[in-house]
Order: sequence, then structure tokens, then C-alpha cells
Amino acid sequence: MHSIRSSRHQTLRTGLALAASLALSLPLQAAPPTAAQVPGPLAGARISEAYARATARSLYVWAWPMVNMYNRRLGMKDIPQPGRLNDALPAAPLNRVSMLSDYVTPMERDVACPNQDVVYGGGPLALDIEPVVVQVPDFGSRFWVYQVVDLRTDSFASLGKMYGTKPGFYLLVGPDWKGPVPKGIAGVFRSQSNTGFIIPRVFMDDTAADRAAIQPLISQIDVYPLSQFDGKMKRVDWARTPAIPGPPPPADGSEAPKVIPSKFFDELPLALRDARPLPGEEALYAQARGLLAAAKADPAIKAAIDDEAAKTEKDTIGPMLQFHNFGIPLPFGWTVARNGAQFGTDYYTRTAVARSNIFVNRASEASYFYQDFDESGARLSGGKRYTVTFAKGTPPVKGFWSMTMYDAQHFFVSNPINRYSLGTKNKDLKRNADGSLTLYVQPEAPSDPDQRANWLPSPRQGDFSLYVRAYWPEQAALNGQWTPPPVRVIN
Repeated sequence: MHSIRSSRHQTLRTGLALAASLALSLPLQAAPPTAAQVPGPLAGARISEAYARATARSLYVWAWPMVNMYNRRLGMKDIPQPGRLNDALPAAPLNRVSMLSDYVTPMERDVACPNQDVVYGGGPLALDIEPVVVQVPDFGSRFWVYQVVDLRTDSFASLGKMYGTKPGFYLLVGPDWKGPVPKGIAGVFRSQSNTGFIIPRVFMDDTAADRAAIQPLISQIDVYPLSQFDGKMKRVDWARTPAIPGPPPPADGSEAPKVIPSKFFDELPLALRDARPLPGEEALYAQARGLLAAAKADPAIKAAIDDEAAKTEKDTIGPMLQFHNFGIPLPFGWTVARNGAQFGTDYYTRTAVARSNIFVNRASEASYFYQDFDESGARLSGGKRYTVTFAKGTPPVKGFWSMTMYDAQHFFVSNPINRYSLGTKNKDLKRNADGSLTLYVQPEAPSDPDQRANWLPSPRQGDFSLYVRAYWPEQAALNGQWTPPPVRVIN
């Protein structure tokens, strides 16, 4: 028995020795190359116009939000102080913020799909210049959230009531910053790009009492370079900031353009230098730089890609304005994008959202439900009368909800009662006997006083859209268990 075991052990040792000698004699296989080691397009190599056009089209859709964001930074770099752009929208110098003191006005045309549920703030981030300090006052029970996005419109900070954020000072830093964090800073958030944007939102009831009550809170909202931090809460009377003249809005009532096709490929290098590639995007960056090099060397290639940019803007980007062309389809024609501000490599949705309603919050902060159609599938149209009936207790939110009406360009339509949305902020809404709530969307005021309290004025002509916001949504609104009710024609 002992000899059998010894024989087996000897056989095993012999086999291991043989395997080891074979392994030593085989050539070693190289480790897979890293992304940085994979060669890109050859410098100076000729490419065809057809290839240049195909590549240009793809890059235009991919980088459209980044160029858009970088141009928003450039557009504010010479603003002398925080104020109100065209007396309508908060505007600030780099690494500062400006706050409104009331709802955004109907004349605003710089950011599509504004809401009249919150007091807005806004300011461009240039973290390559300096880190930025963000002040958070004690909002008590009031809903608030600071949206902080990078060049790709992805959020990189968690500041809001849903996060349990404590009052104090927070620091925003760029991808390469390595400095010391001063005493008194409660948290640090690092961006993947140098350029970004911060947009505070603070809920306000549509009452004179709440307009007065919110002013001491928003006066403590501020953003400024780290070099100005002294550990003391700064205060600003935002009602006294100046109006800042800006370019007149487009004649067709659309959003002031931030991406100009004829300039796109001249501006793209700025965006590529500003934001590091996401994992897997190194090839996109290499293709973009290869195309730009080819265009610089050959005027015909440059002319071709500029022409392709104009075509892509018209054929691909233009239709993204319509809500029904993106997002997840829901019952009754509604759609939703559940990856807002966390788009990752979902390039289509990122660009569609940037075109139709840029600066959306993360889904956990706010869910947005879009509607272009009535229950029958017909386009919502001025002159018709519609109802939307929400069951008791819906939409399911911990924050607030509203339904807003927008014109075909996704802006407010002026109306005699200056009302652009209905929801939590309205304290005089009339509920039905069963607790449900019917909203009336029509151009003329209902004759019934209860219906008039629930009236959302619509235009007398032209297409329009409806937009339900659910801030700090319950799980039912996030997982599809709850979706908005149908839009019904009543005439």
C-alpha cells in the first residue's frame, strides 16, 4: 500500500516538473494593450470625403452637448457681476452664481423648459481656474436641490434635501486638483471635466407669504472661488442684482442656439481638452482628433465636415426637440428618460435631452414625464380643450409635483392670468368628490369657478406639449408602477 502511494506521488512530481519545463519553453504572451497603447489614425494619412462625412456625423451627435456646455461657459466669461440675463434668467461670471428672487419670467429663451415651481439660480463652473465653494443654508422643511453638472451634463455632486445635506460649505474641484481642503469644508465633489454648471432650485408656493418667507434663505445661497473662502456665510440681496443685456432671442421663439454647425469642428478641440474620456471613449477621442487633423490639412475635407454638421443639425438634432422622439414609452403616449444627468454612454438620450430640455436633474431628484399627444394619439394642438385627471394622492412624491404647458419650442406662452403650471405650489386647486384632481388645459377660461381654479391656459393655435415634474419621486414614479394619466379631448 505504501509503495502504491509513493508511486503516485512520484508520478505527480514528474508530471508537475514536465509541465513547468514546457511552460518555460513556450514564448510568453504579451498582456493586452491598454487604451492608451492602441494606435489611432495615422498622422498625415489620406481619408476619403465619404469617410470624413460619416465620422463627422457621428461625432456631431456625440459631442453636441459638450460643445453646447462649453459655449455656455464662454458666453458668460465676460459678465462683470451676477445678475439677470435680459432681465429674465440668472447669469454670473465664471465660478459664481446668480439667483432670482421669484419665478423665472415667461420671456426667458436661453434654457428650454423652465419651471415656475422653484426660485432658480445658475452659474458657470471653470474648475481649471480654481475650485469653487458652495454655500448651503438651513432650508428647514423646504424642498431644495443644487444641480451640479459637468461638461457632459452628468451630475457629479449630491446636494439636496433628498440627500440629507447639512447646512455649511462644500467644495467643487476639477479632475486634476490636488490642493489642501480648508477647515470648515463639509464635503468635496470632483468633476470629470473642468467646465460645468451649478443650478440651485428652491421650492416656493405661489403665495405672497411664501415669496416673502423665502428671501432670507436664498440670500444665503452663494458660490465663489476657493480663494475667497473665509468660513463665514456670505449674504446677497438677490432682488437687487442688475439686469444684464444679452443677444435678442431668436425670432422664431426657439432657444438661443449654443451650437453653431459652421463653428462646431473649430470648437470641438476645446471640449475634448476640457473633459477626460469616459472608460471606452478613448477611441472616440482618437477618431475626433484624427478627423480634425485631416480637416486642417485638406480644405476640401474641412468643407465636407462643416456641410455634414449642418445636415446633422437639421436631420438628427432638430427632431430631438420633440419629446416623443426619445425616452421610454409609457401608457397614453407619455415618455420618460430615466437616466437624466447620469447618461454615461447613452449618447442619443444625452443629446436629445440637451436639445429639448437641458439641465434635467438625476431621476432620484426629479422624474420628468413628457407628452406631445392626446389619448387618441393626435398632436396636442391650440384651440382644443383637454382634461388631465390625477387620482387621489398622485403623482407620488416626497418633494413637489407640477404640470407645465410649453409651446412648440418648449417655452411659456403668455396668457392673461400669468399662469404656466399647476401643482403643489397652488393652494386653491379644487379636488373632485373622490379626491382626484382634474386639470383643464384650454385657451379660454372655464365658466365654472372650480374649473377655473384648475385651468392651465393653452394657446389658441399651434402645437404644444405637457410636462409633468415629480421632484423627489417615490419609487412608484421611478419604477413605472405609476405613470401619468391620459390627456383627454373634451370638445
